[in-house]
Amino acid sequence: MTSTATVSRRPRWLLPTFAGYRREWLLPDIVGGLSAGAVVVPQAMAYATIANLPVQIGLYTCILPMLVYALLGGSRAMSVSTTSTIATLTATTLVSAGVAASADDPDAALGSLMTLTLLVGAMLLLAWLLKLGSLVENISGATVLGLKIGVGATVAVGQLPKLLGETGNVSGEGFISSLVAVGKAFDSVNWPTVALSVGSILVLVLLQRFAPRVPGTLIVVAAGILLAAFTGLTAAGVALIDPVPSGFPTPSLPDFTHFADLIPGALAIAVMAFLESAAVARGIRKATEPQIDSNQELFATGAANVVGSFFTTMPSAGGFSQSAVNQNAGAKTQLSTLVTVVLAILVALFLGPVLSLLPQATLAAMVFVAVMGLINIPELVRWAHISRIDFWIALVVALIGLSAGLLPAVAIGVVMTLVLVLREVNIPRLDITGREGDVVAVHLGRGLYTANAAENARAIIALATSQTPPVDALVLDVERLDIITVTILDALESLDRELAQLGIVLHLARLPEKATAIARKTPWFASLERDGRVHATVPEGLAAASV
Repeated sequence: MTSTATVSRRPRWLLPTFAGYRREWLLPDIVGGLSAGAVVVPQAMAYATIANLPVQIGLYTCILPMLVYALLGGSRAMSVSTTSTIATLTATTLVSAGVAASADDPDAALGSLMTLTLLVGAMLLLAWLLKLGSLVENISGATVLGLKIGVGATVAVGQLPKLLGETGNVSGEGFISSLVAVGKAFDSVNWPTVALSVGSILVLVLLQRFAPRVPGTLIVVAAGILLAAFTGLTAAGVALIDPVPSGFPTPSLPDFTHFADLIPGALAIAVMAFLESAAVARGIRKATEPQIDSNQELFATGAANVVGSFFTTMPSAGGFSQSAVNQNAGAKTQLSTLVTVVLAILVALFLGPVLSLLPQATLAAMVFVAVMGLINIPELVRWAHISRIDFWIALVVALIGLSAGLLPAVAIGVVMTLVLVLREVNIPRLDITGREGDVVAVHLGRGLYTANAAENARAIIALATSQTPPVDALVLDVERLDIITVTILDALESLDRELAQLGIVLHLARLPEKATAIARKTPWFASLERDGRVHATVPEGLAAASV
């Protein structure tokens, strides 16, 4: 009884995945958390290098954001940290704002990173307050595919200098700059580094192919550290990562100096963070689990970024690879994520000196293998055979990402998606559902919106005037008009006036109650009701109009 009372007092938005927790889920959750940690911790450290940030920033991103999502998120198995797409957009944003992490003042760079993460979280929370979850999900899959191809190619090329032994970092400077850096790196190839890079890539690829349950990232990290500690790798010119400090991240305040410059990138990251999180959450959801609430995910992901920002974390989103590992290991709830958080804390507190022995080429190999999976050319070819529009959107976004940059690619992709959505909404769907004598009944297949009200009105007039024999009255079935605005009411009034000039009387049928209450505030609708031209059913409207 005590347990039930405790659960009933817990707010519904807190620990939603713990509802109905069973004792037999404990061991699978622990195993799942440890398995996900073996992937997400080294992977997040590697992704930090994409943005040219210290590896401990990636480690910190495995702590606070994951903890907050575990408390608020609705997906039972999703693991939230940074991803290759988010890390790349972070790098691009910092470079575009003139605050690259390689600047002379690293504290200023990290302060701007905190501001960026805070902005991303604030934008997600604003979208939650406005209940925009389903609207954001309208961003087309073609846009996301094109952006991921651009990200994958840009990051993969950007890692080649490190795989060849060059210590410079061109992350965030674009595909063309990365290609130039590759050409320069060939002049100073370090062959021991190349051997380590090739070996790490082979291990990762072979394990993914033949033993997907084995944490390949953990194995190559351990192998790289052991080789650096007990062989002459460093003497042979193999570069190690910068020393990793031990300890928990301390809270601090963001640096708002470049606030305005970070806003465009923050918006792009916020859109991608939500899209990735929603896609992962739905992709790994089992049929027996609750449906994913888009607005709940906006709230959880936004809060994770806001809290994490004060502890110098990168922007965060749901990652597919670690989430899949988590689920495949048997995780039942977000308790598994709490286990991963504890593991990350232990690594941060005690393994800093060990991690400092990690070769840069090992991290570069991990990033290279991870982002190559984003370059999904077979999917692009499949779309070319199915939908030419989707194919061209994906291709254009990818090409813009490779040429002009990833931030313009996100912006243009979103604009193209909105144009397509508005075009689709703007196409009228009218069906004649009945006729009695000189009266015809027309069903409005789509609700009226600001974008399509005028076009629907023109289509209704064209339909009414094309009838043979001509009609004297038209009963418009508006059951789908759940939301009504002044624009829509003005369009209906204009439709009524134009039909009257053509000698056709307009009747409305099945207008929803909420819409009726709003419409009654206008003199036009009030006169419509006085004239008996508003009806509860279509047959009633046909009968009244036929008299």
